[in-house]
Amino acid sequence: MVRNIILKLLFFPFSLIYGILSYIYGLLYDTGVLASIKFTIPTINIGNLTVGGTGKTPHTEYLINSLQPYIKLAVLSRGYKRNTSGFMEVLNNHMVKNVGDEPLLFKRKYPNLSIFVAENRVDGISQILMKDSAIQTVLLDDAYQHRAINPYINILLTEYNFPFFKDFFLPSGRLREWRSAYKRANIIIASKCPEDLTHQDKENFIKKLNPTIKQKVFFSYYKYFEPYFIYNPNTKITLNTDLSVLLISALASTSYLHSYLEERIDDLHSLEFTDHHEFTFDEMEHFKKVFLNLDNKNKIILTTEKDAMRLNDHREFILTNNLPVFVLPVSVNFLFNQKEEFDLLIKQYLLDFKS
Repeated sequence: MVRNIILKLLFFPFSLIYGILSYIYGLLYDTGVLASIKFTIPTINIGNLTVGGTGKTPHTEYLINSLQPYIKLAVLSRGYKRNTSGFMEVLNNHMVKNVGDEPLLFKRKYPNLSIFVAENRVDGISQILMKDSAIQTVLLDDAYQHRAINPYINILLTEYNFPFFKDFFLPSGRLREWRSAYKRANIIIASKCPEDLTHQDKENFIKKLNPTIKQKVFFSYYKYFEPYFIYNPNTKITLNTDLSVLLISALASTSYLHSYLEERIDDLHSLEFTDHHEFTFDEMEHFKKVFLNLDNKNKIILTTEKDAMRLNDHREFILTNNLPVFVLPVSVNFLFNQKEEFDLLIKQYLLDFKS
């Protein structure tokens, strides 16, 4: 605790510099010195004000499942940490290093969906429309700070237990821009909420959030499903109190996941890495050693769907060593019977769109 406070104090001057640069960047767009572009089709951005951990991937997937039956969608992501550049369509046979873990995850789960990556989102959307003029809506993954685009619907996620209004600028905090930037959002979702969140908790959060009159606020939580073997989705296991789990994850935040697992298993051993970490061969050897040293004979290695994309780079190692790597699926649900309200709101926005 003391160490964290000291580090924050040491980083404070750098956070101020970051904040000033962020303010200037935003001001250039707010005053019209730099122009934000609107497109002839509706664009939906799913983003946040922090460096991660709010659940963009599951919420993007929620929108895919909600909208794909009705309209022709495309998903555009930056393709974080890929070793390629420029505009690319994500294909099933790509590797994480080619397109990034999240875009590849979407493509593997939704093979008929058009998934693209591009650092420049304006150029990316333009090329998507040139490639397929039948595309009706583009979902933008993590483009809240990409001010060159003015999204038709701006969805801002903030983690319930770590809200942006209690945070500070990088590097002493996790904010990527000023807290006041939340006002650009049309919809705000408090994500990773406890399932037993009360109406009083909800009202207290909204009061601290202080949304504008035009903003709608929703509360979501994760619903986890039975883990499946990484190379056979039909082979599943039920989490139980006799089971030991070695969790391998590279996420911005693991507290929500830990809370879920600790209530359902015997003991949890967690190996954590920075978000989007690329696992090395030496680390795979370490995972194997730690797993074999677990006393409980009833044990598995567990990971998330996103992390499984990167662990798959070591497929031969996993299969050769008979490592029981299981993947924990997750979906987004809404509290307070807000699911129907959220779905209808998105659909109404799309119906009201005028190019």
